[in-house]
Amino acid sequence: MTDAASSGALDRLRQLTVLLGRDNDESLARHGLSSSRAPVLWVISAAGPRTQRELAESLRVSARNVTGLVDALVADGFVSREPHPHDRRATLVTLTRTGKAVVAAIAREQEQFTERLFAGWARDELETFSAGLDRVVQSLRG
Repeated sequence: MTDAASSGALDRLRQLTVLLGRDNDESLARHGLSSSRAPVLWVISAAGPRTQRELAESLRVSARNVTGLVDALVADGFVSREPHPHDRRATLVTLTRTGKAVVAAIAREQEQFTERLFAGWARDELETFSAGLDRVVQSLRG
């Protein structure tokens, strides 16, 4: 049986999830992205050019799903398909100049959002908040 405090905490977590999701979706949309396409850019930005198979594995989606995502990102100019230097049968999905600029712009926006969100918080408050969130995440993973 749950008590009022834990029910209230769950309610606030749900509200936070909705608000953060909305902010994320709006931010991505301003750059011509969706929440399904953006992770492709994050993977390539962090790990460098990838084959579609590697992208599918990283994102834990089907090869068919990645093909559709990459096709759309190519059409919008965010990525390109380049010949693989060591495997003639494979291509590498690579960020274009536009893709790199969008990744950098979103990173700057996230930094500004973080500063605004936690302005005025003391270090110990942030550490306590983070520790509580860590416990929630561990509960969900377990």
